[in-house]
Amino acid sequence: MSDKSSLPAGWTGAAPDADALFAMAEAALATMPAVFLPHIQGVVIAIEEFADDEVLKSLDIEHPYDLTGLYEGRPLTERSVSESGGMPDRVTLYRVPILVEWIETGEKLEWLVRHVLIHEIGHHFGFSDDDMHALEDMA
Repeated sequence: MSDKSSLPAGWTGAAPDADALFAMAEAALATMPAVFLPHIQGVVIAIEEFADDEVLKSLDIEHPYDLTGLYEGRPLTERSVSESGGMPDRVTLYRVPILVEWIETGEKLEWLVRHVLIHEIGHHFGFSDDDMHALEDMA
């Protein structure tokens, strides 16, 4: 029989829920360099279990486990000063695919949530996936 004291603090035996992932995303946002903060005010962060079929089809993704995050909005590089109104930009993190990647890679969950969040916020700034991969390779 295992000793409960050897379990991580706060471990409930269940996978982290949406609230836990949201808290990790908020903590990741708090670590963003100050120069970015004014530009991400108002970006809505949401946690969903999976992307729906419509989203997957629009991105030509076959399996819901293959999408860990999504940016919806208009990148800052495509906006006009005269624009106003409209829906706020939104970053959605997909809980189950993130947990699957966490299990498969062995990365720290907080790091993985931060990585997905920053990747999606990169789209808010107008970076393409190729741009972000190049930046990651340089880092």
